[in-house]
Amino acid sequence: MQSTSPRPSPNCGSDDSGLTLSTSHQVHTELQERYRPINREEFKIAIICALPLEYDAMCLAFDEFWDEDGDPYGTAPGDANTYTTGRIGDQNVVLVLLQRMGKTSAASAVASMKLSYTGLRQALLVGICGGVPKTQNGSDIMLGDVIISRTIVQYDFGKRYPDRFIRKQTTTEAQSNDFRGFAVMAETMRGRNKLSQAASKLLNRLQDNANGSGCGTKYVYPGLARDKLFESNYRHKHHESPNCACKECHDMTSPVCDEALTASCSELGCSSKFLAPRDSYDRKQDTNLLGGMEVAIHVGSVASGDTVLKSGLDRDKISQKEGIIAFEMEAAGIWDEIPCLIIKGVSDYADSHKHNEWQNFAAATAAATTNALLQAYSEKRKANFEYEALGTFLQALHPVARERALVLLRFSFGQQPQLIEQVSFSPVLVIDARGRHLPFHLETISSKEVCTPLVRY
Repeated sequence: MQSTSPRPSPNCGSDDSGLTLSTSHQVHTELQERYRPINREEFKIAIICALPLEYDAMCLAFDEFWDEDGDPYGTAPGDANTYTTGRIGDQNVVLVLLQRMGKTSAASAVASMKLSYTGLRQALLVGICGGVPKTQNGSDIMLGDVIISRTIVQYDFGKRYPDRFIRKQTTTEAQSNDFRGFAVMAETMRGRNKLSQAASKLLNRLQDNANGSGCGTKYVYPGLARDKLFESNYRHKHHESPNCACKECHDMTSPVCDEALTASCSELGCSSKFLAPRDSYDRKQDTNLLGGMEVAIHVGSVASGDTVLKSGLDRDKISQKEGIIAFEMEAAGIWDEIPCLIIKGVSDYADSHKHNEWQNFAAATAAATTNALLQAYSEKRKANFEYEALGTFLQALHPVARERALVLLRFSFGQQPQLIEQVSFSPVLVIDARGRHLPFHLETISSKEVCTPLVRY
């Protein structure tokens, strides 16, 4: 994708390790060859953003791009999407920016994406959302916090009767098996803290990348004083103007003037006397520095629909009935096409006082959390891959040698009290599935030489 989005600039000259530019370039080239996919079918993970500001933040969280010199992979006939390809950790990902917001645009884009990237197994919907101020267990959700979906609820899909609306049961667990475990772990205190700490460090790096790319303080924490939650029944309208329709607005159903729909709280005179009390304002530090911010993470049910919700009372009614912690607009169009995990930063409280001031920071916290999640996923996949590679290696041995090797492995794990000092193998150089040479030849070698490279994982 050709974009003016800020991307981290490459280092010039020598790095802190003393490597020369040519040596660094050689190492970089070798890493590229190791990770770069051969074709589109090797991409397993898609990242979907609905807004340019979400895409910009997500690009800053990439570790490397594969399309700096043009798109090397192309698209299938009939696919109108434009893609950005690269890697996060050792996971190759394809990023798409939707042409429009909403579930219809999302469904169309994902259907086209599957024409080109036939190996996709999981989509990550990354960006911003409206947050419910308090979870079902009483935890405060604040602006800039990150929401990870446990389930997705299409809250506006159902039947309208004269006296009521009955939602069709569309709640779904929309993650693949690989990512469902991460969502579950993020609900535990230990898992959530680990992910939060990793995301906080990556947020600092993203902010540094943005500063180095000429974005200045675009992704800086706006400050605790700017995190304002008004009481649900306090209308966003002119409070001191006697000459507009707002003066006749005395309840939640009365109309307000057109200007009030787009004006800020300061322009309308919304009073701080009607701010809702919060239990966790001291959880976040009020700072204008580029770093030091904790990324708080919440896991729960996310409402997806075609409506931009700007009503505190409706927000509370829906969240209490459905157990919702956030509202967004694209996931309902994705889950039928591919397993989908929502990772979105809270940029407003889905009420009439909604504004755009927190959008960039919320997009940055979501992008940093996505990077942290994929890094953790990479570590899990690496361990699984190397365990599978060990099994493949053992299967390739002569049955007698394989049995002796298994004895050695069991001994290394404390499950076998006997140790066979020598194992005879054929003189073969071992190369694993990644093309790496194991540090020995399969001749007559000691048990230590066998076990050291095999069981260290």
